[in-house]
Amino acid sequence: MQFYLSIFLIVTAMTLSLRTLFIPNKIKGKQLSFENFLTLALTYATVMAGFGLLYYLLEHRGIAVLSGGGFRELTTSYERMATSVYFSAVTLFSVGYGDIAPVGIGRIIAVLEALIGYTIPAAFVTRVVFEREKNSI
Repeated sequence: MQFYLSIFLIVTAMTLSLRTLFIPNKIKGKQLSFENFLTLALTYATVMAGFGLLYYLLEHRGIAVLSGGGFRELTTSYERMATSVYFSAVTLFSVGYGDIAPVGIGRIIAVLEALIGYTIPAAFVTRVVFEREKNSI
């Protein structure tokens, strides 16, 4: 039960964070402000941590989602968590070093994360432009 609750809370946190970019009146100001930058950074951080936790929890549950890079030899939970968040960051920013690869359902999750990684900056720029135009009228 705790596993499913954790998954639900992680997905909810990521959804609410992404929602700030797609819902009107959430990004204020006529130019790139510190508030807007912080919103973007926190959105990325939330999504990256959320997907990292998903990879970790699935692996912890015994569902293989990552392989390579010595992932199977990692012994501590901290090492597995750090590697999961690292893979999440590399995937979210579409760097893809190739040292760790998704397997099984992890491939679907990684594709979804990469897609979100592409849409975040587009949504952010769109919101800032629309807000600028709306406020100049």
